[in-house]
Amino acid sequence: MSAHVHDGEQDGEQALKDVLITLFEHSDVLAQHLLPELLATQRDTPRVYHRSDIESVLSRSMVIIRSWDPELQAQFVGGHPRIGETKNLSVLSSKEQSGSILQPTPPEVLARLAHLNACYEHAYPGLRYITFVNGRSRAVIAEEMEDKLRITHSLSPDEPSIESFVPIETCSHVWRRELDRAVEDVGRIAQSRLAKARMG
Repeated sequence: MSAHVHDGEQDGEQALKDVLITLFEHSDVLAQHLLPELLATQRDTPRVYHRSDIESVLSRSMVIIRSWDPELQAQFVGGHPRIGETKNLSVLSSKEQSGSILQPTPPEVLARLAHLNACYEHAYPGLRYITFVNGRSRAVIAEEMEDKLRITHSLSPDEPSIESFVPIETCSHVWRRELDRAVEDVGRIAQSRLAKARMG
């Protein structure tokens, strides 16, 4: 992580925070919960100078995140941008979910994703749809979201109506299962980012 592996002159806590933001995206939950809990797990600030250091931080971070209550986990997952968003993305999020410069995402797909996000968030109150994109196009992710919502594949920007989805009870088995899936995909995204990072 050439931009995120820091020299000895930089503050260790800030270096750790920067690495966590690179792996997981910036969020209040990261700053107010994950970072302090990581720092509390050992006497010295975890080192983040080598890949093995960051692998250890990632592993311990996921243990902590899995231990949180559902509300905090949902807030943390919400630190990731919605699929199809094009503004205010981190460099890594933009690379992960956008089409290439030569093949940008068609506007009708972006409109469909905006509607699907609204449908999903109505169906799963308090959750944001997160998936490990892994090089797939936004059009393919739209179909994945449609399958999750059990609706027909389409490019309609407003069908089916958002109100046609019956909200799933928060913290029910189905809701928790979806949250667990999202948490694990956040971990897979972080692992992929680490694997692709340049180490300095």
